[in-house]
This record gives sequence, C-alpha cells and structure tokens, in this order.
Amino acid sequence: MTFGWPHRHFAATGSTNTRARELAAAGAPHGTVVTAGEQSSGRGRQGRTWTAPPGGALLYSAIVRPLEERHLMLPLAVPLAVCAAAEQLAPGTECGVKWPNDVHLDGRKLAGVLIEARPQDGWAVVGIGLNLNITPEEFPPELRDTAVSLFGSGEGGRGVSRRSLPAVATEGHPPTPLDATRVLNAHLAHWLEAEPTAVLAEWRARDVLKGCEIAWEDGSGVADGVDDRGYLVVVVPGGDRVFLGAGEVHLRL
Repeated sequence: MTFGWPHRHFAATGSTNTRARELAAAGAPHGTVVTAGEQSSGRGRQGRTWTAPPGGALLYSAIVRPLEERHLMLPLAVPLAVCAAAEQLAPGTECGVKWPNDVHLDGRKLAGVLIEARPQDGWAVVGIGLNLNITPEEFPPELRDTAVSLFGSGEGGRGVSRRSLPAVATEGHPPTPLDATRVLNAHLAHWLEAEPTAVLAEWRARDVLKGCEIAWEDGSGVADGVDDRGYLVVVVPGGDRVFLGAGEVHLRL
C-alpha cells in the first residue's frame, strides 16, 4: 500500500497527532496520514504549542507500524525526509537539521517534529509542522526572530519569494499543503525504510550544530556531531565528551 493512504483531512482539529493516535489505537495501517488546515491544540516538543495561521503550514501526522529496530532512528530520519521535501518544493533551498529533530533554513526554524511512540502496541505517530506560506508578521512576536517559512518571507534571505516558480506548484503559485503532503509522503516512505548507516551519514552532512557552542539544562560545551546511536556528542570544558540521548539544547550566542 502507498505511504500516505488512507489520508484523513480536517478543515480544523485540535491536534493531528491526537487524531492519528486514535486511528492507530483502532488499528489503522502503516502509512495512514492525518492533515489539517488549522489546529487549535497543536503541540511541539517539551509541551510547547505549535501555532500557524490557517492554511499557512503543513500540519501532518503519520502512523508507523510495526516498529522495528531501524525505527530507533525515527527522530533523525523524519527531519531528513522533511528537508528533502522542502528542497523539492522550493528548488535552491538548502535545509539543515538541529538535534534532536528540528529542520532549519538560514539559521531559523522551518519545521518541527514530534514523535509519540507506543512500543508496547507496536506503533508510533510522526507529527510534522512545516511552515509553508507565512509572512514574518503572521508569526507570533516571540517567534519572528527564530522562525521562517518556506514561502512568503523572501526578504533578507528568509525563505523563498512568492514570485519564484517552484517545481511543485500550480500556475506559478507556491505549493499548497496538499502539494506538500504528496511530496512529504514520498520522502517519508524512503527515509523510514533507510538503513541506520544511511540516516546517520545524511544527518551528519546536514548537521547545523556541529562546532557550535551550546547549552542544556545540566551544562554547556561544543557540539561534535552524533554518535552511532543518534546521541548528540558534546565536548565540555576540559576536553571530556558527554552524550545526550534526549532533551533540549540551545545555541550560545
């Protein structure tokens, strides 16, 4: 069965991840996708909210089942699929990944990933929010310096101008969320099946943190890539290395 089918779309919903979890618990197959034009309770990592104006972002969740050993790399594989999809939607764009699972464009956050797994039941839900067509003024004030949209904010090198003609578009207009869904389905199908060695190699090629000074709840240091488990490697003062398997890190400016 093609990844991305069945596809349930809602004009508005609380959270696509919540809808997808309900479908997964009811036995929906691998590759089932839920999208929405608008979310009232969108969630990001660490309990944050994910906000976007109606129709301005791809709000997407997919079911992955059964879970296998290679799916330990889901937090790395999914952002790689988002990077590839964004670059197909807007040729000339070059995306990077920020551990643990954000997608960046020109130093700003383009997309976020929230994975909710139920290993005991053999499934996971992959949630993705990809900013597509949002002007800087449409972002909440606290995000205007850190977020970016693929289209709609071309000034100053932030995003792609609406006047550009991407490969996936209708009559010269930026791709719609439905266009983006189709493209993302194909790239997710590829990266969810990729071997861990391929995932690690591509992640390392796109890593925007390596060599940067970072801080987290218990310390600070210089990011030195990811190890073969997908853990973030950090060189701390004194030269020792620590390995972060979960949590949040911040760039030290």
